[in-house]
Order: sequence, then structure tokens, then C-alpha cells
Amino acid sequence: MTLQQAFEIRVMHPADLDRVILIEREIFLFPWSPGNFSDSIDAGYLCQVMEQADTIVGYGIMMMSPDEAHILTLGIAANWQKKGLGKKLLQHLIQSARNMNAKSILLDVRESNLGAAQLYQQMGFQQIATRKGYYPAMCGREDARVMQLLL
Repeated sequence: MTLQQAFEIRVMHPADLDRVILIEREIFLFPWSPGNFSDSIDAGYLCQVMEQADTIVGYGIMMMSPDEAHILTLGIAANWQKKGLGKKLLQHLIQSARNMNAKSILLDVRESNLGAAQLYQQMGFQQIATRKGYYPAMCGREDARVMQLLL
């Protein structure tokens, strides 16, 4: 079984949230709260998990508006990073946005998150703006790069 075949992307359910929260807290210094995730499910956002053999290894949440998708969060468990899974999950979200007739996808990424920004650029996203002081940081606030992919 190859790495790519071993993973399934499916709808996130409330029963998945404990594992998703563990990953979120493992990889982000300022994680989303359990309420942020459950609110996203309740709001009908596209909430997906990536799993292998009943083990959740990543997740993504995307909000849709009539012409535009907005990726709100995307995370891969630390021990599964740098294996192409973030790219696979991002490709899935991009295809989902296309299937829902979005004309573009927006996302925000921390200035310091160079790995994620590089992946987004590799996938065709371009920086279109900066949000000053958007993210909490250890010493105050950190800017966000606003990136867009035209579909």
C-alpha cells in the first residue's frame, strides 16, 4: 500500500473533535478552541478529516460563499508532516471549491509559517495583502499573509 492510497479524506463529525483538538494543540501555539470546531460543523462549513486506519492525521475547514471559498484552518499531525499530506488535503479542498463553483480561494497564513506559505505558493496561491497584527504571538501580534488562488 502506498502512502497516497493509505489515506481517506471524509466529513468531520463531532465524534472526531477530541482527536482534531489534540492535533490542533500539538501543532499551533495559539490553537482553535473546541467551540471553534463545533461551530464550524454546526454552520455547515466544509469540515474534513484525513485518516489512515481509523487514525486522524489531519483536518481542514473551508467556508463557502457564492463565488469564493475561504480556508479557515488546515493542519497535519506533527509526526505526519513533510510527507505530502498537507498538499493532498489542500488539493482536496481546492477541488471541493471548484465543485461548488467558487471562482477563488482565500486563506491567511502567519508570516512566520514559511513551510505553509511555500506549499500554498507551490499550489498557485499568490499573496494579495497583509493583515497587520492579525495573529496572537508570544511577544504581541504577528502579521498574516492573505493569499488567493484564482480557479
